[in-house]
This record gives sequence, C-alpha cells and structure tokens, in this order.
Amino acid sequence: MGRSRGVAVVVAGLVLVVGGCGEGGTDEKAAEASAEPKPTRSPSSSPSSELVEWVGDMCESTVALQNLRKESAADLKEIRDSDDETGMLAQAHALSYLTSTPADVEAVAGDLEALGPSGVPAADRLRDALRRKVRSVANELGAQSPAVGLEYAESTVADVDKRVQSLTPPEPDLPALTKKVPRLAAAYEQAEQCAPGWKPDGSSGEGDSSAPDRPLPKAADGKNYAACSDGACEVLVTSTADITAKGTKVHVIVADDSITFQSGGGVMQFGGGGGEAGFGNGLKANVVAHDKDGAVLKFSRP
Repeated sequence: MGRSRGVAVVVAGLVLVVGGCGEGGTDEKAAEASAEPKPTRSPSSSPSSELVEWVGDMCESTVALQNLRKESAADLKEIRDSDDETGMLAQAHALSYLTSTPADVEAVAGDLEALGPSGVPAADRLRDALRRKVRSVANELGAQSPAVGLEYAESTVADVDKRVQSLTPPEPDLPALTKKVPRLAAAYEQAEQCAPGWKPDGSSGEGDSSAPDRPLPKAADGKNYAACSDGACEVLVTSTADITAKGTKVHVIVADDSITFQSGGGVMQFGGGGGEAGFGNGLKANVVAHDKDGAVLKFSRP
C-alpha cells in the first residue's frame, strides 16, 4: 500500500508541473499538494502486551535453568571437596541435593508446559523443544530415589548434575530469534525478565537495597556441647558436631540448606529455617535458627 501511494503523489506532481506551463495559480496548488501529510506505516513491529508477557515468561524459565546449572555445579564441587573425615557431611549434602534438585527441575517443566502459544511460529518451536528437553530430564530425575549410600553419594550427584547441565536452550535460542523477528525483539526489550542481571526475587544484582539477612541469635551455651549432657542446652553448630544429650549420642551436620541429625541407625534431615527432631528416650532437638553461617539448636528433655 505504501508504494502505490508514493506513485500517486509523483504522478500528481507531474500533472501539476505540466499544467503550470499553460495556466497561472498552479504554484499555489503544488504547494498545497506538497503540504499534505504523508501516509505513515502501521507499527507492525510493535509487540502486544500478551507477547511481552510470553517473552518474559520464557526468559524467566531460561534464567531458572541457568541458575539451576550454576547451583548444581557448585553443589557437586562442595561435595567433592568436603574434608569431613567421616564423609557424613558429604552424604547429608548429597541427600539434600538429590531431594531438592528434581523438584526444581519439575517446577521449570511445569512453567513451560503452562506457557501457551506466542503467535510467532519460530518462538513456539523453541518453546516446544525446550519443553520436551526439560520434561525428559524431570521424568528421569523423578524416578530416582534420593536415598543413597555414603560410597555412592558423589557419583550419584555427578550423574544428576550431568543431566542438569544438559538443560540449555535449543538453538536458535530466544536472543538469536529476536534478530530475525522485529516484534520479538521489541517484546524482548520490554520484558523485565529479559534484562541483564534480572533475578527471580526482583532485584537487579547491582545496587540491591534489600535488607540484609538477620544474623543468627546468640546460643545460650555457645559451642559448649558438654552443656547438653543433662539433655537441656542451646548450642551453635557451624559445620558438624557430636553431642551427647541425656545419654543419646547425636551427630549433627549443618549445611547451607539443611540440617541432618544421625543417632543410632536413624537419620533425620530438615531444610529451611525450622524443624524438630525426636529421639527414642523423649529427647528433642529444635532448630531455633538456621542460615549459611550455621544453626542454633535447642535440646530438651521431657
């Protein structure tokens, strides 16, 4: 349509010039014709709000997979580099990893499966390919038991990590597609999840003004584990500790994201900020607080 209009303007101009040779007033008519507003092109490359949301969701899933790969590699390295002589710390870390990682992959698979069509065929093909890849790995990990013997902890985590590292976007990925589809490029620019340094918690990484983590509360007995001999104490454990409370021997392992209690042949593990471990003689151990620096534990007897 734009090209046909341009031709019409040129032809009209020629008629006016020819007419000017034989009659006056044509200069004013030519000026009026040239002053008419030129036709504008419709903004075909402007993205819809739905496309911006779709691209943002794709970027969010891509970032989630990128973080998963990074965290998985770090976990494997920490397990391999563990200097705990008993190997219990590595086993506890492996147990935590093998419990949480399949759930994290499943969450991304679910997000991709809930993502509808974008209206851009190439983008939809990318979504479908990534969806199949993540679903395949999620199913494989979901069928694997997190229970693993000490001697197999490192190799099992290494096998899972290998599958996690395979979760890369198929080619051409979304940034590559934006170079071919203007609408997609415009949506990519507008979607906040596609901005460099975007994080799922909404912080950008630089100049983050979020409040710092609260420090661990002070434990009444500090690291004096002998205070637990009568079954009542509040102690700080930063890595591992062997505590005898009311005649019960408890081996405690504190990792960044889990706390493991081993007593006799039993193993109890807690993630997050709280939990209560119970032992056969009525002894209890409550997690008062837990972060990357350690855990404050309160032992009590009936």
